Amino acid sequence: MTYAAHADAELSAQIANWQRELMAVRRLAPRTLEAYVGDLGQFVRFLSRHMGGEVSVRMLGELRAADVRAFLAARRNEGLGSRSLARELSALKSFFGFLEREGVLATEALNTIRTPRQARGLPRALTVIEAKATISATDELEDTPWVAARDMAVISLCYGAGLRISEALAVTRSDLEASALRVTGKGGKTRIVPLIAAVRRAIDTYLGLSPYTPGPDEPLFRGKKGGVLSPRLIQLRMQQLRGALGLPPSATPHALRHSFATHLLGRGGDLRTIQELLGHASLSTTQIYTAVDTERLLEAYRAAHPRA
Repeated sequence: MTYAAHADAELSAQIANWQRELMAVRRLAPRTLEAYVGDLGQFVRFLSRHMGGEVSVRMLGELRAADVRAFLAARRNEGLGSRSLARELSALKSFFGFLEREGVLATEALNTIRTPRQARGLPRALTVIEAKATISATDELEDTPWVAARDMAVISLCYGAGLRISEALAVTRSDLEASALRVTGKGGKTRIVPLIAAVRRAIDTYLGLSPYTPGPDEPLFRGKKGGVLSPRLIQLRMQQLRGALGLPPSATPHALRHSFATHLLGRGGDLRTIQELLGHASLSTTQIYTAVDTERLLEAYRAAHPRA
């Protein structure tokens, strides 16, 4: 064990007790458990060098926030990224929380330590061809016409209107207008989204075939038994489409929403308009799509330019 040579008998016993709790109570996966113990071991080894000598429970009780920050700084200097640092800090908080619950010690050292900020990953958008193929192939995977029409309408809303899957499944008849849709997003915030002809046709086709007629304020999209459609069914449909079309695992219903924003930006859409269409509270959230579009252009440049 990475801590065995640096911890005294009492601390080693407490770490073993913590491991047993993680296995029996929290039921952590073996790899996660191994990672947590390894992270704590790194901390104990650092303290042994930092404080000098064998690490004890008493020493942990006397730690200051500066000692924990020194550990995180040392690990970052060793090349650890923010995600790994966040996991190591999580392991430390878990162990110290265990010691506090057991009445072994109480310390404020970790309370003021913020989780390292992680770089926001870029959304993985489908290409225009892939997005169109995803929609057009939907009815080829389902033998029941109204179910095929339903799934096509939901997927069309994700790509053609930029809706979250939860927003698409919450659409009611009263939300529909001739060429627009009222969407209730996060925090109950309402926005109006234009409905392009193809999306409106997909919805109307579903309504014409569906054996169910929900009330004006009830969700339109229904399961085979008439209940409100589960997002899991649309996720499974996308999984089938990925297999049929050879799309990457990142091709999910939410990726269609990313594709909507990325393709609009690529065709000259301005950020403020895209922000309103997506229902983002902050423009900074929408600005991530500028990086997506720039990366797409750079990929094309690297693939085609003779000097790339």
